[in-house]
Amino acid sequence: MIPLQPLVNGFLLNYHLGHVLLFTFAVTTLGSLPLKSQRILAINLSLFGLIFAVAPFSTMTAPYILFGLVLIVIGPILWTMAE
Repeated sequence: MIPLQPLVNGFLLNYHLGHVLLFTFAVTTLGSLPLKSQRILAINLSLFGLIFAVAPFSTMTAPYILFGLVLIVIGPILWTMAE
């Protein structure tokens, strides 16, 4: 019988909070695309930008926080351009 904990730890130790947030951002963005609403996409971008920017710096690297700041800027611009 294979012990489960070393197998799970070997998989999960390769990832940090930035990877998890980026994955959930991609999944929610792909989930909102069939709705064809720019406002929902703008809310998604703004919310994840805020989450990326507020997340602790010690749990992820600088590019993820900068990505959050970019999303914070792009989200409201997309909201104002939506019809």
